[in-house]
Amino acid sequence: MFSAHDDGQGRKDGQPRSPRSSRLAYAILDTPPWYLCIFLGIQHFLTALGGLVAVPLILAKDLCLQHDPLTQSYLISTIFFVSGICTLLQVFLGVRLPIVQGGTFAFVAPSLAMLSLPTWKCPEWTFNASQVNTSSPEFTEEWQKRIRELQGVIMVASCVQMLVGFSGLIGFLMRFIGPLTIAPTISLVALPLFDSASNDAGAHWGISAMTIFLIVLFSQYLKNIAVPVPVYGRKEKCHTSKFYLFQVFPVLLGLCISWFLCFVFTVTNTFPSAPTAYGYMARTDTKGNVLSQAPWFRFPYPGQWGVPTISLAGVFGIIAGVISSMVESVGDYYACARLVGAPPPPKHAINRGIGIEGLGCLLAGAWGTGNGTTSYSENVGALGITRVGSRMVIVAAGCVLLLMGVFGKIGAAFATIPTPVIGGMYLVMFGVISAVGISNLQYVDMNSSRNIFIFGFSIYCGLAIPNWVNKNPDKLQTGILQLDQVIQVLLTTGMFVGGFLGFLLDNTIPGSLEERGLLAWNQTQESEDTTKASEIYSLPCGIGTKFCTSSCAQCVPFWPRREHLERGEVGVSQLTLVSQDSSGERPKCATETRM
Repeated sequence: MFSAHDDGQGRKDGQPRSPRSSRLAYAILDTPPWYLCIFLGIQHFLTALGGLVAVPLILAKDLCLQHDPLTQSYLISTIFFVSGICTLLQVFLGVRLPIVQGGTFAFVAPSLAMLSLPTWKCPEWTFNASQVNTSSPEFTEEWQKRIRELQGVIMVASCVQMLVGFSGLIGFLMRFIGPLTIAPTISLVALPLFDSASNDAGAHWGISAMTIFLIVLFSQYLKNIAVPVPVYGRKEKCHTSKFYLFQVFPVLLGLCISWFLCFVFTVTNTFPSAPTAYGYMARTDTKGNVLSQAPWFRFPYPGQWGVPTISLAGVFGIIAGVISSMVESVGDYYACARLVGAPPPPKHAINRGIGIEGLGCLLAGAWGTGNGTTSYSENVGALGITRVGSRMVIVAAGCVLLLMGVFGKIGAAFATIPTPVIGGMYLVMFGVISAVGISNLQYVDMNSSRNIFIFGFSIYCGLAIPNWVNKNPDKLQTGILQLDQVIQVLLTTGMFVGGFLGFLLDNTIPGSLEERGLLAWNQTQESEDTTKASEIYSLPCGIGTKFCTSSCAQCVPFWPRREHLERGEVGVSQLTLVSQDSSGERPKCATETRM
């Protein structure tokens, strides 16, 4: 992030450094000064902020909360808090790489599909602000019973993810999942959300266009412009250093500037004051009372919305999201390992990471975020920008997330962002997610008519079939209510339809491994470098290295392997030289899937 950093904090003098390690201010096992940990931890929180805030706001309408910003702020605070817990669990007990955990867009599509069932559709009166009394027991029960249903299905689906992770099944499943399965799955996470994005942006296209312009300006045109900022170092004391502000915070800067201009236009009465007039939703005072109503401190707790309920249809839908999330996370693990100068994660670390993500989803369901958790690839990218790969920085980020979740005013502030500003951010964010999914095709031979057919057919059916099912739900009646709900949720989740067709066709239509892209896709995952792996990926406090090293423990899929421990005494310089390929590029399996 900065062009210069103080050296040597948490690092032994004279320690040999590899070419990749020398480009890092702090490697994964280094400990920066405490004040730098705090600052960089806050930065990681801000980097993840867009995705963390977006998920509850997307779900708000289908939870009947579009006119209740105070409850929206509670959901935002809760997702902050749970993300902090899950981040700390992942760093200490999971894959042990510096990865931030947060809400996942992979759960949004199946959640919206479940909430669109006739049983869970919001009553008409909840769409009329004049008829909504947010403090009435009737309204409270309307939104709480929906989020309790989400809680239950997420908790059950998370058990499947824990089973897949802790049992080692993820390695078996990855043999059959390639780019032609991943591309339509990830693209269809965002493509079906165009309706939500356009509706929010259409509240005032001028403000939305300005938000888009600012985000594009900062992230694309000004990303290489460094801004001088004052810093304090041990050797140079007070001096200036260059900070790539626009590259690190393009979304945050765009949101804040648009938000401020909306405030100015509201104060000057440029925007109409009539609730039915076009542009009214761009005013900042439409939700202004939420800041005064929100408590300064609010401690989220499990079961805060009541006892979770479960439906079979929702469970199957969320499981489709769980599979997508697991595949994305494995790619993030390899990307993160390269950026922080670590060897590729061994199988036991990947199994543990996926299992802990499942545990995180279980906690998210228990706390009632309305969503699960997954690895945030935008924060993985931030590691390359800041050149700080220390685990302690992510520990600090987890603590920051916990604190932000406890301060009620923080969540309330983000709940007051004007609707068209959010819509502009959605258009950029969902566009990037869709493109990232398609970018997986770079590993596939797209001159092959086989591959063109599989991708084109999968993604088109992922859009067409859910559209037809939503318009004709009565045509899928089997006479068994539960089965009807399962079918409707699965067939209205474009991510499941496209991903399933891509998986089925890719594994049944004849094609060579090179043609399917599996050779390039698996190249980095097949690395057997175990140098220093025990020091980085082993469990803390000597568990598995000094204690519990019996042969029985070695049979547990997520336990550190003995051969890794025996090879883990080699220097750091060998570690990074082996883990870096000749081109110096990031792993081919590493793709950013959330913005």
